[in-house]
Amino acid sequence: MIIVFKPNVPEEAKLRVRVKLENQGFIIHESKGANITLFGIVGDTSGFEVSTLGEDEVIEQVVEITKRGRSTKWEQLKFAIIGMGLIGGSYAKALRNLGVKNIIAVEIDKEVALQVQRLGLANLVLTEPNEALREADVIICAVYPESIVDFLRNNVQYFKDDVLITDVSGIKGTLTKDAHAELKVGMEFISGHPMAGRQGSGLGMSEAEIFRDANYIIVPEKHNREETVQWLEKFAMALGCRNTVRVTPEEHDRIIAYTSNLTHVTAVALMNSISYNDKTKFFVAGSFKDGSRVADINPELWCSLFLANKEKVADEIDKYIEQLDLWRKALRAGDGEQMKDMMRVAAARRKELY
Repeated sequence: MIIVFKPNVPEEAKLRVRVKLENQGFIIHESKGANITLFGIVGDTSGFEVSTLGEDEVIEQVVEITKRGRSTKWEQLKFAIIGMGLIGGSYAKALRNLGVKNIIAVEIDKEVALQVQRLGLANLVLTEPNEALREADVIICAVYPESIVDFLRNNVQYFKDDVLITDVSGIKGTLTKDAHAELKVGMEFISGHPMAGRQGSGLGMSEAEIFRDANYIIVPEKHNREETVQWLEKFAMALGCRNTVRVTPEEHDRIIAYTSNLTHVTAVALMNSISYNDKTKFFVAGSFKDGSRVADINPELWCSLFLANKEKVADEIDKYIEQLDLWRKALRAGDGEQMKDMMRVAAARRKELY
């Protein structure tokens, strides 16, 4: 939707309209001429009436923009993947399994880029973005969270007018709002997070199967169009995911601090215990393997994730210490009933998950 203001409307009136629109979740792109100003509105405007703003005296015209739905014939779409590590490589392999014929890969590491070419994971491999990205219907950002907004800001001139951009970031924060602010009218960013990691890192560890039966978290904002969110849900299911769920950025980061950040912290702490010695490996069975599996992670990436969500992660560590303290007290008091109660509660909760 585009709002055209009457000539020579005072700045305070335009600011008043902008605030009202932003309070309803829309993102505004402003364009000024000699004496006329346009507001391009990014977001789902279906059912929205500009007249409800009560600003008819300053608005000359409202132009509706009709967009056709995005195809779910995957083989007909062109995808770009930014970052060809574990997750980016897994997307490329899964897309090939879906029959996608046109994939552009952007990978700054030249050795990894050559490997992508040798494996046939992309039709075009770039070591830095360029105008070739204009061919992409969908761009998947599989890079560190702090790099995403910079990538959009520096390369938006290369994007297709109606491109859909998504990400795989493990922490959301203000990413969704910051990303949208860098895009032009007609472009859309919807944040995503496939719960599909595995031990290790890098392209060599990537595989299409990591999406099978995984959960796919989608973090839409009010300005996202419902049909685009639904397209992303269908895409996740096509990759092999079992469930999709919609949450706010705040919900995502709070829950992920418990289910992912904390479990990685505890795995690292377990391996770094002073009890570790040269005989440990002879006493390892299933429980230790399961509990320590995610200690083998990418330090650069995970340090970035922990710090981006530091307050929520620290809160979860405090809650975990409270549970460990209950165990310590029960053990020293010889309180078997308390320990059995805690184990029964845990067992019941785990059965609810699987």
